Amino acid sequence: MKLSHLSETLIGSEIVKLGADIREKIKQGQKIYNFTVGDFDPGIFPIPKELEDEIINAYRSHFTNYPAAEGNLDLRESVSAFIRTREHIEYTPSEILIAAGGRPLIYSAYRTVCDAGDKVIYAVPSWNNNHYSHFVDAAHVVIEARPENNFMPTAEDIRPHIKGATLLSLCSPQNPTGTTFTRETLESICTIVVKENASRKNSEKKLYLLYDQMYWHLTFGKIVHYNPVSLNPAMKEYTIFIDAISKVFAATGVRVGWAMGPETVISKMKAILTHIGAWAPMAEQKAVANYLLQEENVNTYLSHFRSKIEIRLRSIYEGFMDLKKEGLPVDAIAPEGAIYLTIKIDLAGRKTAEGKILATQEDVTEYLLDEAKLAIVPFYAFGASGTSAWYRLSVGTCKLENISEVIGKLKNALKKIS
Repeated sequence: MKLSHLSETLIGSEIVKLGADIREKIKQGQKIYNFTVGDFDPGIFPIPKELEDEIINAYRSHFTNYPAAEGNLDLRESVSAFIRTREHIEYTPSEILIAAGGRPLIYSAYRTVCDAGDKVIYAVPSWNNNHYSHFVDAAHVVIEARPENNFMPTAEDIRPHIKGATLLSLCSPQNPTGTTFTRETLESICTIVVKENASRKNSEKKLYLLYDQMYWHLTFGKIVHYNPVSLNPAMKEYTIFIDAISKVFAATGVRVGWAMGPETVISKMKAILTHIGAWAPMAEQKAVANYLLQEENVNTYLSHFRSKIEIRLRSIYEGFMDLKKEGLPVDAIAPEGAIYLTIKIDLAGRKTAEGKILATQEDVTEYLLDEAKLAIVPFYAFGASGTSAWYRLSVGTCKLENISEVIGKLKNALKKIS
């Protein structure tokens, strides 16, 4: 049966495919070390107790009806205060839109800004920009980011493509890499955007920056999170922020996110979401509105949560550095933010102990799953080249006591390769 062009041309998810392989092996009784999911094991990383209590209280208070289409006013006021306190930027409630996590907001931003054929600039590897661009039938302008820049696009990467573009999509700390923009890089990109928009006539579309900062509370060591509007106030007119409680409070299933941006854009995004109905539930909105104002509780949770994430990332990173020192074909980028570690396992073209050639990176991914019981997501699942030897490793379900075992199994698997 012939269906819509969109549905017929959707690209299948490599992550979903890998997840099916993992579930099948677990079903067969195998122990798999699953580092694929950008999610949390609630037994290891529960949501804040105060937030949990607020959610329960909200349901007991019978907050079970429809919320306001743009999000309840008390939550938008809390988000405004939260952002003012922690990022020192000003957004009024009318410049804030609430939805069921970040995804509906990203989709509505694409729908609001882009027409069919409009140029959308994004770097790879990155999360889902290729799919959102496909949804709106955009002209994909894809930048292949490089390991020497920690897989973050630079101003010089972006500059050649800026003329005529409608949307530039960036993320920091980035999914899948766990790396961040430096101040200098983001300032340079902002300068390009502002200058380009100043050159456009009033009748022309402006170039908007979609800035996904879902993980911005999770940075480590001396790494600092920067945002476009703080660095260049002129960017407020052109920046659409995407944010949520999903990752920074281990609350992926609670489904409360927000966008911040120019009121004209936010109002159109609201209109689109009104027809989709992707609202955050009323009770969760009431709970988050109260929780975000509990500054001491938020600080205590984030400090503890951040340290638990960092110790896992650094332990695995150090394990990879030890393997590299032994001459094994691996590498890693030191963790900067989010819940991800960028690792390299370069086995393509080599031979297993059984004499099988690992001809492709997909073969390598399968070998790691079969031999080391290690499940990780290849960068080609995030739009990078199919020959890329780099992977995303997520620690959201990682038990500390398993790390040395995982590194040991990987070491044995690598030593069987010739």
